[in-house]
Amino acid sequence: MKNLFVRFMKDDSGATAIEYGLIAAGISVAIIAVVNGLGTKLNTSFQSISTQLK
Repeated sequence: MKNLFVRFMKDDSGATAIEYGLIAAGISVAIIAVVNGLGTKLNTSFQSISTQLK
């Protein structure tokens, strides 16, 4: 039983998967923020062009 516990404590494979998950989540949040800001700016530009064409 002690040997099993020692092997469990030395196993880092789960920690690596969690780290990759956190990195992917951070990149996703950054992409969403950029796309949201860009979308708002484009919407304002298109509204301005539409108003000027009328």
